[in-house]
Amino acid sequence: MKVDVFRIEMSSPDDVRELEKLMDNKTVKPEEIIAVLGKTEGNGCVNDFTRALSTVSFRELIAERTGWDKKKVSQKVAFVMSGGTEGVMSPHATIFVKKEGGEVVNHPEGRLAVSSGFTRDFLPEEQGTVVMVNEVKRVVLELMKEAGIDKAEDVHFVQIKCPLLTSERILEAKGRGFDVVTHDTYESMGYNRGASALGVALALGEIPEGSVTNEKICRDWSLYSKVASTSAGIELLNCEIILMGNSASSDSEYRIGHSVMKDAIDYRAVTEAIENAGLSIDKVPTPEQNKLCLC
Repeated sequence: MKVDVFRIEMSSPDDVRELEKLMDNKTVKPEEIIAVLGKTEGNGCVNDFTRALSTVSFRELIAERTGWDKKKVSQKVAFVMSGGTEGVMSPHATIFVKKEGGEVVNHPEGRLAVSSGFTRDFLPEEQGTVVMVNEVKRVVLELMKEAGIDKAEDVHFVQIKCPLLTSERILEAKGRGFDVVTHDTYESMGYNRGASALGVALALGEIPEGSVTNEKICRDWSLYSKVASTSAGIELLNCEIILMGNSASSDSEYRIGHSVMKDAIDYRAVTEAIENAGLSIDKVPTPEQNKLCLC
């Protein structure tokens, strides 16, 4: 297995020209794409249509180049789009390509391994609950095995796109006699993201079995994951999951590491993540220098 990663620029949510170029020059084979992780310039809220527009645009391109129908593309490629880039970053997408087969390798230090997959669709009353937690846990464990990752500590990043509640979905559940975790559609984004992240935490042993209940989701701050990143969107009913870690059986050129930011300006977390991936750096202030400046 070999994983390649390509970051491409986007001038609009439906701009797929850079991926087209990679396909045209044979750098990327469309049938080997397993995930597209995008950042669009939408508002990131419940009504952000840019996530769906970007997903549709990339899905149609891959369908056109592979000859697959859109359903098959959706079953093979995880599209995780997150809205909101104002003043922070440029809109872009990261394309993950996995080449199976090849020579059997053994890199004891581990190389980048990536796998993507999907939960089942969730009913409105299941969203943001333990039902979602356990389903995410199940898929994460499957993706670890698929990626050739044996130990939880070798998983460094799990990106999840999860659903959210809309007025229509809330009314549909009520029509069947069920209630939902919240009637606030914006608040439902938090519950879904929280439940998804806790599913990762359970799968990787970051929190004890049996520690998650419906009452603790988004309320008990002692329960969290250090490697989960979650985003909610109106464009889906299931969770799309991209798992990344290091595996001895991967022949990728890359390694992955991670750290956790303590606050929004915690630059040390960046250097910790770089070192966690196996690189040594020394271009940061010393403890003595930190006492002399607001670092």
